[in-house]
Amino acid sequence: MSERHILHVDQNCFFASVEMKSHPEWRNIPMAVGGDSEKRHGIILAKNPLAQACGVKTAEAIWQAKQKCPDLLVVPGHFEQYVYYSERIREMFLQYTDIVEPFGLDECWLDVTGSSMGSPEEIADEIRARVRDELGLSCSVGVSFNKSFAKLGSDYKKPDATTVITRENFKEIVWPLPVSDLLFVGKATSAALIKMNVRTIGDLASLSPDFVVSVLGKNGHYLWRSANGLDDDPVNPASYERPLKSVGNSTTTLRDMENRDDVWKVVCVLSAQVASRLRKHHFFAGTVVIWVRDVDLKSYEKQRALPAETNDEKEIAKLAMELFDESYDWHAPLRSFGVRTTHLSDEEDYHQMTIFENAEKIMKDDKVNQTVDELRARYGYNIVMKGTQLEGKNDLSPEDREDHPHGGFREDL
Repeated sequence: MSERHILHVDQNCFFASVEMKSHPEWRNIPMAVGGDSEKRHGIILAKNPLAQACGVKTAEAIWQAKQKCPDLLVVPGHFEQYVYYSERIREMFLQYTDIVEPFGLDECWLDVTGSSMGSPEEIADEIRARVRDELGLSCSVGVSFNKSFAKLGSDYKKPDATTVITRENFKEIVWPLPVSDLLFVGKATSAALIKMNVRTIGDLASLSPDFVVSVLGKNGHYLWRSANGLDDDPVNPASYERPLKSVGNSTTTLRDMENRDDVWKVVCVLSAQVASRLRKHHFFAGTVVIWVRDVDLKSYEKQRALPAETNDEKEIAKLAMELFDESYDWHAPLRSFGVRTTHLSDEEDYHQMTIFENAEKIMKDDKVNQTVDELRARYGYNIVMKGTQLEGKNDLSPEDREDHPHGGFREDL
C-alpha cells in the first residue's frame, strides 16, 4: 500500500477573521465573537490574536474573558457569513481532490495521495496563499500520512503556516505534545491519563495497548494507535453522509431553573423535540443522556439504557427526569439542560418489549405520535403541544422553541 498524503486545513480564528474583514480596525484591538449575554448564551465563540494574547479562551464565559481583558470588544456573530466563507473554501479544496472531509465549519481533511498538482507541501502552501489572496482570510495546514497527525500539524504553527509531519520526524514533533492535543482526547480522558502520569502523547505511545484499553475501554485502542502513528482512518469524500449516532437538544433558559417543576417543563419540551426527530429519521433510541449545567457553569452528564427501545417522548422524558432526580442535589439553580438519545436502531429492526409493556397501548401511542408528526409536518412544529410543553416553551429562548433539525447538543452552549 502506497504512502497516503493527507492535509488538515484549519482556518485561523475563523469567526473573528470574518468579522475583521468587515471591520479592519478591529485587528488592532482585543476582539472576540460572543454569544448573546442577554439571552444567556454569553460565551466566547472565537477571538483574535490580541485577545488570545490576553488569555481569552474559546467557550469561556464573557464575564470571565473581560476579567482577563477589560478592554475586550465582544461582537455578535453572523453565522450566515461564516457558512458563506466555509462553502467558498470547500469549493476551493474540491479543485485539488474530491476526497474532502469537513470537521466543523472551519476545518477540513483533504486526501491528495497521487495528486498531479504538486507535492503535498506545495499544495498546502498554495491553498494557504489562495485563502489569503482570494478570500482575505488565513489558515494553517498540517501535512502527514494520517488524519490525526495532519490535524496536529495544523495546530503546531499558527497563523498561516504549513507543518509537515513524516514517519521520520513524528516522534520529535508529536510525542512531546500534551496528550490533550491528540484528536478525540476530551477532558475526561485527559484527566484519566494524567492521573496515570501520562502527560504527553509520547507517554501514551509507550504504554501497553492492552493496559490503555483496560483503563479507557475500546476508545483506548484507537488513541494508542493514533499516538504511535498507526491511525488508518480514511478521509471520507465530500459526498459522504456520516451515520447519525445520537439525537438531542439542549437549551439555556431565559431564567434560572430553581426547582424540579421548572426542570420538568424544560425536559418535556426537549424530549418532545428529540422524539419527533427520532421518528422523522425512523429511529428508536436505546439510551437517554442528560446534560446539566448550573449557574456557576459547572456541568455533568449522566446516562442510562431505556427499559425498551423507544421514540416516544413520554418514555424519554421519564428516564431523563429520573436521571436528574438521582444526580442533582440542588446546591445551585440551573442555567442549561440537555436531553440526548444514543444507541439508535432502525425501526425495521426487531424491538423487544418489556414484560410491563402493553401492546395495545403501544399501538395507540404510535398512532397518536404519527398524527402529531403529520400535523407538525404540515403546519409547523408548535401546532400541537401539551400543556406542560407549552409552559416549558416559555422559558426557552425563541430560537430554542422550534425543533432543531441537527443531532447533538447546541454548539453555542
